[in-house]
Amino acid sequence: MRCRATLALAIVLGLVALATPADVPAQAPSAGGAKAKDERSQPLTVDADRMERLGKESLVIFTGNVVARQNNSVQYADRMEVYLDEKGDRVLRTVSTGGVRVITRDCRTATAKRAEYFDLEQRVVLLGNARVWQDDNVVSGDTITIDLSQDRSVVQGGTQERVKAVFYPREEGKKHDQGRKPGEPCAN
Repeated sequence: MRCRATLALAIVLGLVALATPADVPAQAPSAGGAKAKDERSQPLTVDADRMERLGKESLVIFTGNVVARQNNSVQYADRMEVYLDEKGDRVLRTVSTGGVRVITRDCRTATAKRAEYFDLEQRVVLLGNARVWQDDNVVSGDTITIDLSQDRSVVQGGTQERVKAVFYPREEGKKHDQGRKPGEPCAN
């Protein structure tokens, strides 16, 4: 049986962390300003096979085919832990595990074994075979850390593989999503 929970909170989940356009796939823009505030006011909808709320810990756990949507971005995972503040009004941190895949509204895709989002620090960490791409451009490493407030990304290699990045030059006047109409699904 599928359960559906809608959290209409003013938050940024790991989904929105990569949701605004950037020229380099591994970079995400600053979360400041009116645009970020508008994104934060969008409702978060989470679909999963099961939801468990642990009130004393201010924790909500979604398991089984988790699909989280906010502001035309979507995140898939096997499990998502949502840590709330004491009042339950704001998400402080999320941890997603198991086949994590994020598709942003500007058609960037990220995959990792684990994704952590820290709201106070405005930081997203993709761990374990982390990869971010848009079109043919790709950045991969063991860990990708995105600092949203400073518009800064750090990609680290692991013991077995180094960081790898492939960037293709853009044709002048051509945007990443040229030919795609608003609301149309991404090709990633």
